Amino acid sequence: MRRTRWAGLGCAGALLACQVLLAPAAEAFSQVNGSGSTYVGLAMSDWQNGANSRGIPVNYSALGSPAGVNQYGDHTVDFAGTEAEVSSLEAAGGGGATAKQRGYQYVPDVAGAVAVMYNVTDAGGRRVDTLHLTRDVVARIFARQITRWSDPAISATNGGFALPDQPITLVGRSGQSGTTALFYDFVAHIAPGPYGDFIGRNVDKGIGPLPSGVRPIQLPTRGPDADFYRLFADSDQIAQTLANGSVPFSIGYDEFGYAKKYNAPTAWVENQAGKYTLPYAANIAAALTKANLRPDLSQELSGVYANPDPSTYPVSAYSYLMTPCGSGRDTCKGGYPDGAKADTMTAFIEHVACDGQINMARIGYSPLPPNLSQEMMNANARLTGRPPKQLNADNCANPTFHGGLGAGATAPQDPFVGMGGVDALTHPGNGGDPKAKAKAGSKPSAGAQASAGPGASSSAGPDASEANGGSKDWRNAEPAAYQGGGFGGFGAWAALVLFAAICVPLVVRGIIRRLRRTG
Repeated sequence: MRRTRWAGLGCAGALLACQVLLAPAAEAFSQVNGSGSTYVGLAMSDWQNGANSRGIPVNYSALGSPAGVNQYGDHTVDFAGTEAEVSSLEAAGGGGATAKQRGYQYVPDVAGAVAVMYNVTDAGGRRVDTLHLTRDVVARIFARQITRWSDPAISATNGGFALPDQPITLVGRSGQSGTTALFYDFVAHIAPGPYGDFIGRNVDKGIGPLPSGVRPIQLPTRGPDADFYRLFADSDQIAQTLANGSVPFSIGYDEFGYAKKYNAPTAWVENQAGKYTLPYAANIAAALTKANLRPDLSQELSGVYANPDPSTYPVSAYSYLMTPCGSGRDTCKGGYPDGAKADTMTAFIEHVACDGQINMARIGYSPLPPNLSQEMMNANARLTGRPPKQLNADNCANPTFHGGLGAGATAPQDPFVGMGGVDALTHPGNGGDPKAKAKAGSKPSAGAQASAGPGASSSAGPDASEANGGSKDWRNAEPAAYQGGGFGGFGAWAALVLFAAICVPLVVRGIIRRLRRTG
C-alpha cells in the first residue's frame, strides 16, 4: 500500500511538473487601446471581451478606418483597425502621413464581406426579402447610373417582376470610411465607365480630386448626387435604418455582421459563375481563395470580384490590424517602448488568431485560413524579436485548423431555385431569412479549401509598396488561399504523451505489487 501510495504521489508530482513545463510564463500586461474600422467592429467587440476575460486589457473604439489610422499616427492609440491601406487613405485626403512617420505593419485579422442591404416594398406594400442583383447592377446603382427601382435591369434578375417606379435612395456613411473605399474598389472594377462618370461629377463635391486608382473614402456631400444619399455616422445606424424601414426604397452597404445583427434584408449577389449568393462564411472563404496578399500583407482583390467558383460571394475582403514597425529595420522590435505593452499586444494578437476566430462565422465574418493565422504569429515575432509560435490543430482553436469554418457558416438555399421562383421575392419562407439557422461546424466548400492556383499574382497598383512607411515586404506575394494547417510545435497531444510516459508505468508497477502482496 505504501509503495502504491508513493507511485500515486510520483504520478501527481510528474503531472505537476508537466503543468509547470507547459504553462505560459506569467506576463505583466498593461492597457492597450485601439481605434478605427467599423467593418471589423463586431469582431473586435468579441475579441476584446474574450481578451479581457483572460486578463488581457484591450479597448477598441470603432470610429472608422481613417480616424483610427490618424489616431495611430498621432500616438493616441496603440493599434488601428483598417481595410484601406495607408497610401490610399493619404492620397484620398484621409490622412496617413503621421502613420508613415510612426511606422507600421499590416496584420490580417479576419475575413469579411460587404452586404448590400435594402428596404423595398412591392406594389402591394409587402416587404421584398430576397432581392437578386448582378454585380453590374449593384455597381451601376452605387455609381448613380441606375436610379429607379423599376429599372429593367433590376426586374430582369427578379423573374421580370417590376418593382415600383420609385427613386433609389442610397444609404451610406457621413464621414470618411474604409468600408466606403473598399466597396467603391469593387464598383470601380465591375463598372469602370459608370464609376468614372460618378467620380467626375463629384470632384470637389466631397470626393477628390483623386489620383488615378485611388478610391473615394467619402460620399458626395453636395451637388446633384448628394440629394439621393442619406448619410449616417456609423455602421449600426446604417443597418438599423435599412432594417426598420424608416427610409423607404433605399439601399446601402456595410459589413454583413450588421445585417445579421439587425435582421436587415440582404441582396443575393450574382458572382462570376452566374450564381447568386449571400455573404456567409463559406461563400466568403471561397471568394478569398483569389485574394492576393502583397509582400507587405496588404490585399489586392480584383481576383475576388471575378472568382469563377460558383460558391463565392464577390464583395469579400480581409481587415487588418496596424501595429508599430519603424522604417529602416528588418523587425518591429521596439515599436512599443513599454515592454509590458508589447506583451499585451502580442497576447491579444494570439487570442485573435486562434480562440478569437471561433465565433466569426456566427456573427457575420469568416475565420482566417491557417496560413494567415500563422502570419499573425509572424507579426508577433517581429514585435518581440523571438521565433514565431508555430500554430497547428493542437494549439489553435481556429475552426479552419480543424477542417471547418464554425457554426453559422452556411447560407440558406436560394429561394429562387426550387422554392417557388419569383413568388419567393416577398414570400421567402425559411430560405430567405438572413438569420436562418445554418449547420454548426460546417466545412469549407471545395473552392474554399483549394489554393488559388498558379495564375494568381500581386498587383502593381498604387498601393503595391509602402516600405517607406515602415511596412516591409514580409513574404513573397501569393494568394491568400484557405488551406489546411500543418502539424508541429508542442501541443496537447505531446503533453498527453509525456504525461502517459511518466505516470502510467508508475501506476501499473504499484498495482502489480499490490496484487502480489494480496495474492
